Amino acid sequence: MAELTGTKADEVPAASSCCAPESSACGCSAGEADGEQIRAAVRSRYAAAAQSVGAGSDAGGSCCAPGTTLTDEEAKVFGAGLYDESSQGELPDTATMASLGCGNPTAVAELKEGETVLDLGSGGGIDVLLSAKRVGPTGKAYGLDMTDEMIALARANQRKAGAENVEWLRGEIEAIPLPTETVDVVISNCVINLSGDKPKVLAEAARVLKPGGRFAVSDVIADEDMDDATRADMAEWTGCIAGALTRREFAEALTAAGLEDVEITETHRVHDKAASAIIRARKPAPVG
Repeated sequence: MAELTGTKADEVPAASSCCAPESSACGCSAGEADGEQIRAAVRSRYAAAAQSVGAGSDAGGSCCAPGTTLTDEEAKVFGAGLYDESSQGELPDTATMASLGCGNPTAVAELKEGETVLDLGSGGGIDVLLSAKRVGPTGKAYGLDMTDEMIALARANQRKAGAENVEWLRGEIEAIPLPTETVDVVISNCVINLSGDKPKVLAEAARVLKPGGRFAVSDVIADEDMDDATRADMAEWTGCIAGALTRREFAEALTAAGLEDVEITETHRVHDKAASAIIRARKPAPVG
């Protein structure tokens, strides 16, 4: 499939308009938000995070959502610190600085030479670039992101890393711009919980997987007793908590999408009411 182009890496737009009154990240409540409002809030925060990294700033931003990069407290449970030093050493600093995930999906995906991998919500490209190394020159790694600023940053990181078996796709994880049965492995790092339509995301992941293909993601799972106040806070949508499914809901959604052999393993707590987890499943292989 031809590459879907976004903003060029050396043309990252300014953040001057991200706090315009119409921005849903500036005070929309999740209880009233529809899918597009949630998507706009997420896009606003992660665009600002990309701009902060691209500008060489390590300070938290002020773009609507507080702290567009990680605070010291958040960095204990999110971000590049969840990758081992050898993995971090393989990549440009700007790729690790832009990591806002809750795990290391490339460590659990069991990638093999020659495979095709798709990263949902690829951000600055850390998991795509690590995957590209794992699958080698005969394989391919796709990164899908809806934020032009993150795609621009990812392309810049790709150039620094010298990776050639990579393609960046501009789009939404609820409508993956790839043909059916295209990839061997779908990975993601703390992104599915941000979607306003998680069943659609999982159905799309199942669609693009080849028969026998693997789903291996890190994501946040909510405790069954997560309170309504936490879920109602729109800022938490962009902090990877309020939108999370429970373990039971995630397993049911994966099964409904047609995946099997579901495994959900908690790794560490990220909130009083939520945890990071490794989530694996498989698309059924052809019979016979």
